[in-house]
Amino acid sequence: REAPVPKMWVPCLLRRVVLTVPLVFVVALLLTEPVRSDPEVGTAIPAESRPCVDCHAFEFMQRALQDLKKTAYNLDTRTETLLLQVEKRNLCDCVTANLLN
Repeated sequence: REAPVPKMWVPCLLRRVVLTVPLVFVVALLLTEPVRSDPEVGTAIPAESRPCVDCHAFEFMQRALQDLKKTAYNLDTRTETLLLQVEKRNLCDCVTANLLN
């Protein structure tokens, strides 16, 4: 016959472990010193030397305007070239038609 005492100890020990482990964990967290991270030296840019958002927007708009001007100039040049080719073709057609008559 088995003794009933050891069977009773198991739930009692289990309850103690379940209560003791979190308690030890909380005490350990309270006793340890929090880790503090020091800010990196030299990474902060003073506000006076940082360009403002408006300045960035202005520079962006200036570059966009320059790109638009270049595109417009290229389109104008291409249009003039095409018009000259059309005029030349028409002139050649007229000359050829006059020579045949």
